[in-house]
Formats: sequence, C-alpha cells, structure tokens
Amino acid sequence: MTEIDLNEHNRRAWDEESIEGSEWCTPVGSDVIEKARQGLIQLKLTPNRYLPSTWLENISGKEVLCLGSGGGQQAPILAAAGANVISLDISKEQLQKDLDVGNRDGLKLAVINGSIDDLSQFNDNTFDLIVNAVSNIFVPDVNTVWRQCHRILKPGGELWAAFMNPSFFLFDHNKAAEEGKLKVEFKLPYSDLTSLSKEKLQNILDDEVPVIFGHTLEEQIGGQTEAGFSITGLLEDDWSDEATPLNKYSATTIVTRAVKPKS
Repeated sequence: MTEIDLNEHNRRAWDEESIEGSEWCTPVGSDVIEKARQGLIQLKLTPNRYLPSTWLENISGKEVLCLGSGGGQQAPILAAAGANVISLDISKEQLQKDLDVGNRDGLKLAVINGSIDDLSQFNDNTFDLIVNAVSNIFVPDVNTVWRQCHRILKPGGELWAAFMNPSFFLFDHNKAAEEGKLKVEFKLPYSDLTSLSKEKLQNILDDEVPVIFGHTLEEQIGGQTEAGFSITGLLEDDWSDEATPLNKYSATTIVTRAVKPKS
C-alpha cells in the first residue's frame, strides 16, 4: 500500500477544491440565513434533500458541533437558528467560508481545524447535537468517529450523520459515464489506497484529489449502534445523473438520526 500522510493530503486537496468552488464549497446566501433566523431552517447534509422540520425543532440554545461540514453552509444556518456552533473541518479554506458567512450576516460561531476522526480536544458530554455532512469517506476507520461522537455527546444528545450508500463504491463512475453503462468493478469495503491500481492511485495523489474510503452498511449503521447509539430515523437522497449514472437506479446517500441514551 502506498504510504502517504492521509490527513495532510486530504487537507491540501480540500483547500484546493474549496478555492475552485463546488456544490460543497458554495456558501449559502443571506436569504437562507434570514429564513433560519425566522425559524425556517433549510438544512441539507446530502446533495438535494432538506432535513425534516421535525428534526430541527428546539435548535436554539443547543451546543452543536458541525463535523466535517465546513463551506459556509450547515454551521452558519444553525448559528442563525440560535445554536451555539463549533465547526470542525480538515480544510482551513472551508472553515474560512463559515467565518465569512458569519461576518457577512452577523453570526457568532467558532471554527477548529482538524480531522473528524480525532475529537480528543473535546470533553465528555459536551454537545447536544453533532451534525455530520458526508465526510466519513475521507477517513479509513469510521468506527473511531462513531465512538468519539458518542463520548462527546451529552446523554440524550443526537448525531445526524450523512454518508454515501455503500453501493456507490462498487463502480468506476468516470468509466460508467464514458461507456454509458454501470459495471461492478470493486468489492466492499472500498479504499483508494488498496482498490485501485498503482497508476490510478498515483494519479489521485499527483492531482491532489481527496483519497476516499467506501465503508459498509455494517460499519456505517452497525458501527453507530455498537458505539452505543440508537437509530431513530433514516433518510435517503439522490444526487444527479451527471454526477453518476447510478442515480437513475438507486439512492446515493443516506442520513441517519441517532440518539445517545440518557442512561
């Protein structure tokens, strides 16, 4: 397996993507912030689907950690809704966008530069809510994330976690787009480091594209329950046909709502 400093590589890659701009790196407008101030919270953790309003009740005053969710989207919205928000992200450029929206719209929020699989700076029982947009594809061991989230949540606290449908990683989506058909290419769990040829992996490293990992449903959902969470809700979302031909046949992303029991 190619030896790389994974966090440093993905930090540089995400800084570059943030500078270039993408749907994950485009801050929300002041109109979205104003709606959140008025109680209409339009929050997405996946490409298209807003979280249900029932999830977002009583946000004001809660201690919230936005985990791997920089980019001027989730953190400012929740701050506008009255939450006390900390945004943790590996990319300083993404965190700066959170701060830029905060400065633009008069919001108070804090940012921390770090990886989602190292939450050692937080004490036990600190947060009421952790909001995790799709980002655990960038860490090799998702179970570490679940255990640390459970530790730093207060009893009764919730984790809203978004992740890729594992089936997404069965396919080479660039090849599928070129050929106009889907063909199973990889087995699960997936890793750029071990599933790709040395040449393709080197292209990713040379192009400073983020290194990704495709976790199984047992790791994603079973890992949360093993860490001590109870799953209380689950949503699926699509993406776009341009992003992947798989979108015509299956949901590509999943969001779980999990609670840390009070006792």
